[in-house]
Amino acid sequence: MKILTWEASKKSEQYFKLTWKIAQKATCERSKCWCIIVKDDEIIWQWRNTPPHNLESQRKCTYDKKSYDFKVTDKTCCIHAEQRAIMDALRNHPDKIEGSDLYFVRLDKEWNMSKAWKPYCTICSKMALDTWIKHFLLRHEEWVAQYDTEEYNLLSYQYSE
Repeated sequence: MKILTWEASKKSEQYFKLTWKIAQKATCERSKCWCIIVKDDEIIWQWRNTPPHNLESQRKCTYDKKSYDFKVTDKTCCIHAEQRAIMDALRNHPDKIEGSDLYFVRLDKEWNMSKAWKPYCTICSKMALDTWIKHFLLRHEEWVAQYDTEEYNLLSYQYSE
């Protein structure tokens, strides 16, 4: 993990502010998340977490996660913002995804950017690694962390609550 310098952090802050602004459009009732994928100062794709195909019939936001069988490994109700952004970037800009940076934001109940947790989602980390995304960027309370995607994936497997 690399903690960004003040100058680099200022630049990333503009992406986080944009991500925060549009995260308010996330349709998940449990968690409001958004991510953007950037390459060479161009946003190549952005997306929020939503039910599959945005179908209300697939919404499970109110389900208690403990009610799922232990075999259900992803107990979130929606497709993650990172998954959506990666899939759409592959469809729309397959030539630009390699070497890009992924910025992720989660909002709290008051619509503020919440501090990032430790890397924990192996589904998203594996997808990013497999598509050659170069970095994951998370906004922690005091600083911005830039994770090499391979490191992010390894840390995701080490996560424990």
